[in-house]
Amino acid sequence: MPHTTTPDGIGIAYQVQGEGTAPLVLLAGQANNHHWWDGVRDDFHADRSTITFDYRGTGQSGKPDTPYSTELFALDVIAVLDDLGVDRADVYGTSMGGRVAQQLAARHPGRVRALVLGCTSPGGPHAVERTNEVRRSLVQTQPGAARQALLELMYTPAWLAANPGPYQTLGDPGMPAHAQRRHLVASNEHDAWQVLRDIGAPTLVVHGSDDLLNPAANAPLLADRIPGARLQMIPGARHAYFDEFRAVASPLVLDFLTGPRHTSR
Repeated sequence: MPHTTTPDGIGIAYQVQGEGTAPLVLLAGQANNHHWWDGVRDDFHADRSTITFDYRGTGQSGKPDTPYSTELFALDVIAVLDDLGVDRADVYGTSMGGRVAQQLAARHPGRVRALVLGCTSPGGPHAVERTNEVRRSLVQTQPGAARQALLELMYTPAWLAANPGPYQTLGDPGMPAHAQRRHLVASNEHDAWQVLRDIGAPTLVVHGSDDLLNPAANAPLLADRIPGARLQMIPGARHAYFDEFRAVASPLVLDFLTGPRHTSR
């Protein structure tokens, strides 16, 4: 598996698939590695290649016990693109990956051709936070209870009944505890509100209408804040809309990325 080394000396593992010439960077959720995208990345390979990587702290990347942030993760994306010789790419980030994508597009505008933000939020005081009930469900101590709660936040009951797993969206099981904590802090401390206005790439915001893990009310906040952004809600979808509702979500994203869009600033 190819690696690159970041300016601060951390090895970052990355993966490239597909034969298309247009590169698409796929950014996973908090405490997950590139396998987050296993179920859907083939949907994009008709006319583009996909680039994923293991966040520091996950997969085959280095796992330093030092502060992480969404800004730092965005710099790790830049390191991967530089190693591949990719000047500009389309970027599709979901959940915490959407937060990283915001930082990437706002702070490194020359590297992002088009942007898709899925099931994510701006962070900080302007974001709509999950309820205390949802928070409590994710820290239950009974064996398997927190995992089941997370599954039900990610997927609808009907889909879970028909798809018994394994699931690739529940976190990297090989992460050390310190890296899990560092990821949680990085996601919780994200606040891109002030820089969202600087995003010039054509942007699509996608969200499941029934997402309680990252409340759906964050989607219009992002779409209203980012100049010219489009908003698409997927009815009935929960947090992992891109996986369960791939028949809707993947064509929607591809149509945005390949169809006519306004010119970026």
